[in-house]
Amino acid sequence: MSRADPGVFFTRQIHTIAFDFIMTEVSLLMRKTLALLLALVMILTLFAACGSSQAAPTATTAPATRTFTDSVGRTVELPANITRIAPSGALAQMFLIAIAPDLLCTVAQRYNDDAVKYVPAYLNDLPEVGQFYGMDNLNFESIATIKPEVVIDLGEPKNTIKEDMDGITEKLALPALHITADLRGTPEAFRTLGRLLGREAKGEQLASFCEKILAKTDELVTLANGDKPTILYCLGDAGINVLARGSFHSEVLDYIAENAAVVDAPSSKGSGNEVSLEQISVWNPDVIIFAPNSAYADVATDKTWSELDAIKSGRYAEVPGAPYNWMGSPPSINRYLGMLWLSYLLYADDDGSELNALITEYYKLFYGHTLTATEYDALLANARFGGTQ
Repeated sequence: MSRADPGVFFTRQIHTIAFDFIMTEVSLLMRKTLALLLALVMILTLFAACGSSQAAPTATTAPATRTFTDSVGRTVELPANITRIAPSGALAQMFLIAIAPDLLCTVAQRYNDDAVKYVPAYLNDLPEVGQFYGMDNLNFESIATIKPEVVIDLGEPKNTIKEDMDGITEKLALPALHITADLRGTPEAFRTLGRLLGREAKGEQLASFCEKILAKTDELVTLANGDKPTILYCLGDAGINVLARGSFHSEVLDYIAENAAVVDAPSSKGSGNEVSLEQISVWNPDVIIFAPNSAYADVATDKTWSELDAIKSGRYAEVPGAPYNWMGSPPSINRYLGMLWLSYLLYADDDGSELNALITEYYKLFYGHTLTATEYDALLANARFGGTQ
């Protein structure tokens, strides 16, 4: 057996020591790395625990209802988003078909064949439930079955308006509200409806158009320079009912011309005051306008009527009447058409194009209907001076 080489032995010892040293360092490094990893996991776990200990934010839920204060100070609770409306009558119906026809679930009165072509056709498919004022035939049982979310009333407030709206609410167990809408307050009524129904843009569009018509009417009336013609508005089959000066229904007439019908007790009804043909002869106005389906077609050949100055001079006309009488009946936003027509008839130096444009714009904005030239001519066939066509 040979003796080991001292050099080889020494080299092996060095390798062993180096290997042990390296392994020791690697082990130490691994322990440090593992410790760091464990610390990091603990920190992340701690943060997660802190986060989970706090209540998670919940989604914001829109309120189901809201309150609304109507024009006579009554505060009512309404759905946050109104989708079903019953108008209290024809006057309210006119406002609502202009701003939100899709929200109506009833109508006060359906449209006849002459009128229905000017409004959305589906309105005649809705249940007819009558009206609270006027005919006083509102069908509470039908409304309760149909289940609107609100009954909306518009127009001039009656002396009993608060009690009336409270009574509707009590009978139907649903909110009823009133928005005042007199002639010059119509623009603001549309803005209020816009806010109420979430139709602000449409409400502003309708309000702005009404303000334009008011301004144009004021401009034309000033052309009279205080010298307005005397006028009568005759109604009824025989034409001997008149809208008397100072009555609610004569508001447009009284403003634009000099209403010759002065009586002791002006009627508050749309049918006006009944007088005699002799009394009409005494008044003998410069201008006579006849309601639709009144005596217009017969006056030129009638012995007494034909002796009146207005008839002899051809200064008489028939009020257009589709889908509503332009002068009222009921006295709603249709009166803006009446203001336009009558002020242009009496005062404007216009070839007809400006009036045509304004009336066509009205039908589009308020009824959603595009008037054709044939329809326009038919509407105004008897609405110009010159006698029967």
